[in-house]
Amino acid sequence: MCAYYDLGGEGVAFHDTDPQNHGSGELNPADGTYLNEFRIHEGVDSSYTKFRRKPDPIDDNPFVKILPPADLPYVGWTQPGEWFDITVDVTQSGTYAADFLYTSNGGGTISLDVNGKDATGPLEITTTNDPADPIAWRQWHHWNLASQLFKVRLSKGKNVLTVHILTNGNMNLAYFDFKPVRR
Repeated sequence: MCAYYDLGGEGVAFHDTDPQNHGSGELNPADGTYLNEFRIHEGVDSSYTKFRRKPDPIDDNPFVKILPPADLPYVGWTQPGEWFDITVDVTQSGTYAADFLYTSNGGGTISLDVNGKDATGPLEITTTNDPADPIAWRQWHHWNLASQLFKVRLSKGKNVLTVHILTNGNMNLAYFDFKPVRR
C-alpha cells in the first residue's frame, strides 16, 4: 500500500517537491474524517478512491480498466524526482513478482530500490488516458493493474523498498501486490 509509506519525514522516508499535501486537507476537506485528513501534515500527496459520486462518478467511472477497492488510500500528484520508502516484512526469502494498481495520465517511468540498491531499473508505466472520457479531470482516475510489472529478490525479514518517480509523474500509485515466483 503506497499511501502507508514509512514514517520519518522529508528526506528520510520520502521526498516530495513541495511540503503541501494536495489531497488530504486540500482536495479532500479537513473535516475530521480519517480519509480526508490521512497524513495531512506530510508532503507526500495522498487521496483515496471515491465511489457513487453524482452526477459524475470518480473512481468507479466507465473508463477504468480495473475497478479499484472503494476508499483505498493512494499516493498521487507525483512529480519526477519524488520518492518514498515502504518497509515490508518478508516471511520467506525468494523472488517475487509484483502487480501494480495505478493511474497515469500521460505514462512515465518509476523504479524500485530494495535496501538501497536499484532492483528494477526504469519501469515503463503505460498511460491510462482515454480521450473518449468527456470529463478532463477524470483522466487521473482511470485505474489499471500492471500484471507482473517487475520481479525482485527479497530477503526474509524487513526490506525497505524505495519507489522513485523518474519521468512524467501525474500518476496515482495505489499498491504493489507481491507473489512468490514458482520455479
